Order: sequence, then C-alpha cells, then structure tokens
Amino acid sequence: MIEQKSFNYKFNNNQYEHNFFVNRTNFYAFNYLINNDSKFSFLYGPQKSGKSYLAQIWLKKNNAIQFKNNYEKLLDYKNNILIDDFYIFDEEKVFYIVNSCILNNLKILITSNNKINEINFKYKDLSSRLKTFSNLEINQPNDEMLLAILTKLLMDKQFIINSNDIFQYILRRVDRSYQGINEIVDKLDILSLEKKRQLTIPLIKEIL
Repeated sequence: MIEQKSFNYKFNNNQYEHNFFVNRTNFYAFNYLINNDSKFSFLYGPQKSGKSYLAQIWLKKNNAIQFKNNYEKLLDYKNNILIDDFYIFDEEKVFYIVNSCILNNLKILITSNNKINEINFKYKDLSSRLKTFSNLEINQPNDEMLLAILTKLLMDKQFIINSNDIFQYILRRVDRSYQGINEIVDKLDILSLEKKRQLTIPLIKEIL
C-alpha cells in the first residue's frame, strides 16, 4: 500500500536540489552526482525519470556549460560540460568534447535513455571512451515515486484534488512508468479543459 502521507509532498518549478524528489529509485545517482567529485559520469534511465532535472542541478553546482549549438565555444572555453540527451548530437563531436575534457581535467556529464552497452555506436572510439565513465542509473519508479510524480504533475496543472482516492484510483490503473504517469496527466488536463469539469473519478473513468 502507498502511504497517504505522501500527498503532502511540496514541489515548485525551480531546479534546485531540495526540490528533486529522492528515494531508493534514484538515490545512488543523485548522491554520486551531487556529493562526489566524479570527473566523467554517464547518467541513464527511462524517459521522464528526472535525468534532465538532475543534470541541471549538476550543471549549476559545477559551473558547467551545456552542449547545444556551441561546439567550438565548448572546446575553446575549457569549462565543465553537460551533454543532456546523448542521441540528439553528432557522435564525432561528442567524442572530441569528451577528449577535451579528459585532456583539460574537466568534468563532463552525459545523459541517455539507455545504458552504454545498449547503444549502437556509429563512432566506435566514443564507445571506448564512455566505457571508462562512472555509470549512474535512475531505476523504474516504485509506489512512492509514482505517487510523488503524480502529485507534482497534478499540482503543476493546477488541479483541485478533493479526495486522496483519486490518486489511488489512477495509480491502480495506469501504466506504472514515468512516461505513463506523464501521459495520463496530460490526457486528464485536456479532457478537464474540454469538458470544464474538475478532476473526479467519473472523469478519470472516461480515459482509463
């Protein structure tokens, strides 16, 4: 059973570490990135699991620069570097950024939805480099994490919750993943706006 006291979690949209909900699904990754002085880290986990949020905490803590459309600048400035979402970038450029960090004794954090050994690398030298990184995983959500995420998302959408039964009803029927929780809240938000109705179990039944 999920404890009802979890309903009291408080969140806001500021990306500070005290607003990042930590439990056993992500404790190791969070503690390692925030409290250790690791140089080269590779953070992986399911979609919507908080990787980007945690990466932004790491970026601020380490005065890093995020890789976007600034490849030459990153190589010139000699700053710690964040590469958030490995798949959207050219592998050869990532390789040279990683090499630059190694040569200049800089920190680098790379995030991905997949483990290194699950990635089909086109640039094999990059694979060799990344296998030397500290591998940090955010695991699939447990009951406590699912309730925390559901609470936050409903609060973000400004739903008025009149009964804790609503949380239990959703969690017993939804796809129990980070992505599943996000998708059901988006659907409820759209339906609630269309029908101009508050969030109730009868409304939820129209989707689930």
